[in-house]
Amino acid sequence: MKAALAASLLSFCALAHAQDAGVFFVEPKDGATVPQEFKVVMGVKGKTVAPAGEIKEGTGHHHLLIDTAPVKEGDVIPVDAQHVHFGKGQTETMLKLAPGRHTLQLQFADGAHRSFGPAMASTIHVVVK
Repeated sequence: MKAALAASLLSFCALAHAQDAGVFFVEPKDGATVPQEFKVVMGVKGKTVAPAGEIKEGTGHHHLLIDTAPVKEGDVIPVDAQHVHFGKGQTETMLKLAPGRHTLQLQFADGAHRSFGPAMASTIHVVVK
């Protein structure tokens, strides 16, 4: 009985921890009006930021997707102007965009740049003046 209770408690804690996992924008905030060059600060909870290259449970690194579709879970995030990789484990950057409305999406991925999918993604919109 005690073993079953302990197993149930561990399952509940693992589920609660998984639900607490996610990425978020520290700055800018959703709907912000920003200059053409602005600072982006990225956060994560439930996982640890680590450089790309090594695949280690519970770790990954940020990618910033600019005005493009999300990357499905398990797919490798492309390398191009719309998919900015932070494979050294960076959590902030300066971004320069043309004036207008833009969609920014954080996507967390493993050491091989494979997307953790929507559970580890966050989207905001900014207006660049």
